[in-house]
Formats: sequence, C-alpha cells, structure tokens
Amino acid sequence: MEYLYAALLLHKLKQDITEENLKNVVKATGTTPDEVRIKALVAAIGEVNIDEALKNASLPTQQVQVNAPATQSAPSGPAEKEEKKEEKKEEEALEGLSALFG
Repeated sequence: MEYLYAALLLHKLKQDITEENLKNVVKATGTTPDEVRIKALVAAIGEVNIDEALKNASLPTQQVQVNAPATQSAPSGPAEKEEKKEEKKEEEALEGLSALFG
C-alpha cells in the first residue's frame, strides 16, 4: 500500500512515477524499498491515466452507504448542504483509488 501512496504522491506533485522516484519516496519514510514491488507497480500503472481513473473510480462499500435509506433529517442550512457536497466529493475520490488499483 505504501508504494501506491508513493506513486499517488509523485503524481500529485507532477513528478514522473519511475522506479528511482518511488525508491526515494519510500526511503524518505524510513522504510527499505522492495525492488520487486516497485518494478511491478511502475509496470502496472505505466499506461494508466491516473487523473481519469481517479475521476471515474467507485468503491462498492461507499456506494452502499450512499444509497442506503436516510434515517437522518434533511440538511437545514447552507452549511450542512455544503458539508454534504464535500463528503460526497471525498467519497468519489476514494472510489477512484479503488478502481485504479483494485
């Protein structure tokens, strides 16, 4: 999992996701990099459009919670509606990670 996070961090920082860059990120955490895992990850995501995958991904467990019948009262003010929108965006981002690498 740490290698996936390292790759996402490099992507977010607009750095190339290379074996060397992944090794450096993992080393920076105080962990010894696993060469095999790094090579496998670089090969697996080499042709993946990460931005598109994050945008279109879904996480089944999150969808069950989103589609479950609401037992709470509806939002009463703009602040609560904004909070709901932020929660939904956060869930969508998590869903993206699932489709990209799972």
